[in-house]
Amino acid sequence: MPVKLTAPKAECLLPVNGVKLGFAKAHVRKPDRKDVLVMTLPENSRVAGVFTQNRFCAAPVILCKTHLNETAGIRALLVNTGCANAGTGEDGLKRAKQSCDALSALLNIAPNQVLPFSTGVILEPLPVDKVIAGMPAAIENLTEDNWLNAAEAIMTTDIVAKGTSRQIQLNGKKVTITGISKGSGMIHPNMATMLGYIATDAAVSQSALEAIIQYAVNKSFNCITVDGDTSTNDSLIMMATNLAGNAEITETSADFIVLRDALTDVAIELAQAIVRDGEGATKFMTVTVEGGKDEAECRKVAYAIAHSPLIKTAFFASDPNLGRILAAIGYAGIDDLDVDKLDLYLGDVLVAEKGGRAVSYKEEQGAAIMKESDILVRVVLNRGSENITIWTCDFSYDYVKINADYRS
Repeated sequence: MPVKLTAPKAECLLPVNGVKLGFAKAHVRKPDRKDVLVMTLPENSRVAGVFTQNRFCAAPVILCKTHLNETAGIRALLVNTGCANAGTGEDGLKRAKQSCDALSALLNIAPNQVLPFSTGVILEPLPVDKVIAGMPAAIENLTEDNWLNAAEAIMTTDIVAKGTSRQIQLNGKKVTITGISKGSGMIHPNMATMLGYIATDAAVSQSALEAIIQYAVNKSFNCITVDGDTSTNDSLIMMATNLAGNAEITETSADFIVLRDALTDVAIELAQAIVRDGEGATKFMTVTVEGGKDEAECRKVAYAIAHSPLIKTAFFASDPNLGRILAAIGYAGIDDLDVDKLDLYLGDVLVAEKGGRAVSYKEEQGAAIMKESDILVRVVLNRGSENITIWTCDFSYDYVKINADYRS
């Protein structure tokens, strides 16, 4: 089961003025499950995206980038689960374009005003006829309060749907932010096997939205890992409908930071939910690395710890075999690291100092902390002022079972 994570209640996912969502059961891969999502946006909406850096990026990712560059008038998003349409070459692009053509005809908009997204099995052709057949039903139930159904319609191996909302004040106007995401395995920056959609009714300039999404992704989805695998389909989209009535937010506006931080908080909550719902996860681990010379070396250490199968299985077993953490720090790639200056904490317990085990540390302290479901690993390098925080989970027996049976 997910680690301290439950699906949001439908009434807690607040409607965003102008954003409508509809779903269908199109039998893309499995019968009787929500697997097609349509989102529509009003005219004059702003849209920004960040995508996977995997060189085998999926056909819909290629098409999304093209459409975002071609038009400032994105009016619809189309998502299917069950098939990633990745590793499919020219045929995959053709099928992605067919889906955009079909939805644009039904909505009376241009094909390049549609952003397509797919998630699921790689190296299999998209059953585009099924996706297209599901579109009328999805359009028929388009409503502004359909966020939970939307979150369920994009799930793959996720156990629970993921979504959250915020409301803030900008220029005396109430602004709503709602986001959903999916992801459970094949999770690692840049970004992860994840899809994320965050919408607001705030009035915000395109350049400000682009700046916000870059800031937010580096504080959230680029700070998570489940298994160290970077997917072919990762996409994060931010949308602003400009209907809240506030004065347009630019990068120099007094309220820019307020909006940026609120959108980032939503992104962080969605990103952490992905880790808490990591495939087979039983522990949620926060890894902080402090006192680095720069952020890059802090990330090296954090991910060396978070990616280690030996560390992740020890956490699953609640085994304080903490020498594995020291070993990971040592091979992280900081050539001039002085291990005698380094401090390692598990929770608030000092575990290692001066190049070895802390004199005050007792194994029963580590064992007690390792039994908790939320665990902090804190590394203090004592060589600078930079720091980083990432989130990961353990490896359990179920991780192997889930991925061994994924295509069954």
